[in-house]
Amino acid sequence: MLTVKDDQFMLNGQPFQILSGSIHYFRVPQEYWEDRLIKLKNCGFNTVETYIPWNFHEPKKGQFHFEGMADIEQFIATAESLGLYIILRPAPYICAEWEFGGLPAWLLKDRNMALRCADPNFLKHIEDYYDVLLPKLVPHLITNGGNVFALQIENEYGAYGNDKQYLERTREIYKEKGIDVLLFTSDGPDMIEDGSLPDVLTTLNFGSRVEDSYAMLDAYKPNSPKLCAEFWIGWFDSWGKEHHTRDPKDAAATLRAMLEKGGSVNFYMFHGGTNFAFYNGANQYETYDPTITSYDYDSLLTESSEITEKYREVQKVLKEFVTIPEPVEPPTIPILPEQKVQLDRSVSLFDTLTTIANHHKHVVPMSMEEMDQAYGYVLYRTTIDRKADMVMDTSMIRDRAFLYINGEYVQTVYRNDEKKEITLSFPEEINMLEIFVENMGRVNYGKHLRDRKGIIENLWIDNQYMFHWEMFSIELDEVVLDFSRATTERFPQFYEGTFELTETGDTFINMEGWKKGNVFINGFNLGRYWEIGPQKTLYLPAPFLNVGENTIQILELEGTKQQEVHFANKPDLG
Repeated sequence: MLTVKDDQFMLNGQPFQILSGSIHYFRVPQEYWEDRLIKLKNCGFNTVETYIPWNFHEPKKGQFHFEGMADIEQFIATAESLGLYIILRPAPYICAEWEFGGLPAWLLKDRNMALRCADPNFLKHIEDYYDVLLPKLVPHLITNGGNVFALQIENEYGAYGNDKQYLERTREIYKEKGIDVLLFTSDGPDMIEDGSLPDVLTTLNFGSRVEDSYAMLDAYKPNSPKLCAEFWIGWFDSWGKEHHTRDPKDAAATLRAMLEKGGSVNFYMFHGGTNFAFYNGANQYETYDPTITSYDYDSLLTESSEITEKYREVQKVLKEFVTIPEPVEPPTIPILPEQKVQLDRSVSLFDTLTTIANHHKHVVPMSMEEMDQAYGYVLYRTTIDRKADMVMDTSMIRDRAFLYINGEYVQTVYRNDEKKEITLSFPEEINMLEIFVENMGRVNYGKHLRDRKGIIENLWIDNQYMFHWEMFSIELDEVVLDFSRATTERFPQFYEGTFELTETGDTFINMEGWKKGNVFINGFNLGRYWEIGPQKTLYLPAPFLNVGENTIQILELEGTKQQEVHFANKPDLG
């Protein structure tokens, strides 16, 4: 059992230094978990850490998902089989640049419920979820013969609130459900007081300034073990901004400084993985910044698990402090040769609404959450019975929208537009206004966490509200297209093609010539692309491909003249 004695961790009564790396099972194909974990152990680590995202496991209230990439028990078992200890972070909120910080979108349907506090309604939802999740974890605890030796109560709570009653209740729920291993909280060094409990291990999140960070912990809790629960050795990327990198020697030098002082560490990230589907999060400070599909993070392993110079530099440092066992050779992952794939079928989204959308009518526009929709798109329609130029307030649209009048595209509006009022010209006595809205990822950190999507309040047009709306909810859990109904070239357009493979392997889809949208392979949503970068390719892992026939579908939002895509053998992250 992992315990604390003065300023040391003790494992089964002996001093123990935690050398951990983060691998998020929900960002990696299940078939590749073993590969990533073997490389973690070969580098010199003794522990793996992962968050557990609530929205990945309970996407709809009361509907639980623990299969495939969501099989947390299989991930734990794989790590156990390799002799790795495990840190789990099943806090209701995880941040992680993950959609809504891991909170399920359906929480936002209740406009009165407060998040991440002792609101009885919020706590009831947590208990309902933990009633299902925690019994799956209990058999894997080190106290029950497993390798899970620590769990987090909440995540970076000092950067959000000060409700100690909420933290206490979360800890009590753990105890009630049989969690009897070491518990901890984690925060930035300057936020640990509000995010911690007096008798629970306090850990730190930082990327540099080791001495200063340790000093803040000593000032708050003297003689505590020094665990950097998130050692930021890279960073995430946002659309339209530069790809982040960190010098490998600088990261290794910071690690050495921690280890020389007897500190323990969890690398964030050892292997970043991918924000598949619509699971990327977003940040909002001065502007709204959605995270890209790749979560490479400039980690020790690349998004496709290539060993990096940073891996080698860190391994050198670890060899100075611990004996690294003889490496295990991971399975070889082949790379497909470059090829081009033709997309010979297309249909406008507007022509295939009956196969991809759920239809709603309401007197006012409904948000995604009010329609029980978590991700994707909504098409809103209403009638404007006036021939006039009218000013519309766009501030209620989240996040990006295409506007059409009588079937013709007129304008794109975005949450970051400085100008929130636009003029629309309605040419007929009776006009159809359509607004196609994209949810680009809910905010995952800070004061804007309550980030509802779609049209979140009725629109103010020419000094009055417009009533009576149709809505088409487009979540794209399954992309079923009816090409026989293709009657218009209007975008968004779906494209589809097939290709044959005699063997599978990893590849990277180069989206040059395409503007913005999503790519689906054999029904699986690989994630978003956007010509503004920095990311230019989408990672396509071999497990998502078939020997024989494969289907690729692309939802292109803005317009393209392309009829093919290029499968490359190298990524381009900008």
